[in-house]
Amino acid sequence: MENKLIREAYKNYWLENGKKPVSVYIFCQQLGLSESTFYDSYASFDAVEKDIWLSFFTDTLDKLRADDTYLGYSSREKLLTFYFLWVQKLKEDRSYILLQKEQFHIPGYHENRLEKFKDAFYEYAKGLIQEGYQSGEVKERKFISSQYVHGFWVQALFVLNYWIKDDSEKFELTDAAIEKAVNLSFQLISSGTLDSILDFGKFMFTKK
Repeated sequence: MENKLIREAYKNYWLENGKKPVSVYIFCQQLGLSESTFYDSYASFDAVEKDIWLSFFTDTLDKLRADDTYLGYSSREKLLTFYFLWVQKLKEDRSYILLQKEQFHIPGYHENRLEKFKDAFYEYAKGLIQEGYQSGEVKERKFISSQYVHGFWVQALFVLNYWIKDDSEKFELTDAAIEKAVNLSFQLISSGTLDSILDFGKFMFTKK
């Protein structure tokens, strides 16, 4: 409970001041917590931010996994549903996220602030891919299958950045972008489309 309280207070500090707290001491004074209580939960503000991004993901996934309808979906449908619900979750904290949007252009930001979210998303994506192998929705390919999960992570970053920049009514363009991105990705990793591209590439290489 302390973790969630600290995360919410940290987001509120950003919203009220437009920047992160100067120090843990000042933050705790305003929150009415001792520094030791803060450090029992987090080692730094960076750790708080990592946990905030992770919570956007875990809160979304927890809600989905409690839905029997979602559990019966195909891998493609699950990923679509995840993205749609995820951006709805992000919308609850859009003002906080937009205050930090410039940081998305800083080299290493994704590797730092989104580190815990990335690790959790990778596990989620690996599970979807495995389900896709079993259902025939995803084709297992030597040397290439291991890269699928990296592609899904790039896709997640694309969705996030698109949503941040989206100013359409009810973020309709983001919804359209999600659908097109997911459909394309599953076309590529299913049997047929990517194989045709690879065969064409081999033909052109051999021809030379």
